[in-house]
Amino acid sequence: QVQLVESGGGLVQAGGSLRLSCAASGRTFTSYPMGWFRQAPGKEREFVAAISWRGGRTDYADSVKGRFTIARDNAKNTLYLQMNSLKPEDTAVYYCAARTSFTRGIIYPEEYNYWGQGTQVTVSS
Repeated sequence: QVQLVESGGGLVQAGGSLRLSCAASGRTFTSYPMGWFRQAPGKEREFVAAISWRGGRTDYADSVKGRFTIARDNAKNTLYLQMNSLKPEDTAVYYCAARTSFTRGIIYPEEYNYWGQGTQVTVSS
């Protein structure tokens, strides 16, 4: 299995930027397509972005397209999420995850078997 640890969250004003990192250990990081999800209080966990195992393909939720960028460095076993032009509605706990199932689609949390503990992102207005 793979262990995932997120970092980089914090408090930022609207319009600001943050970069999240997700450090992987254990089984080969490059074996897995990866994703970022987020969960706000009282809401379900939602898809943010995904990246293929080599990084050649990326996908984004409409709500973050053009503002967020997902990337991975397989040599460093690290996944990133660059978040620009942040809005108060981006406030949530952000999770990285490794995708192990390929039945329903990238936006479904059940497709991902390994999860980090999450990092809090708070955007003030």
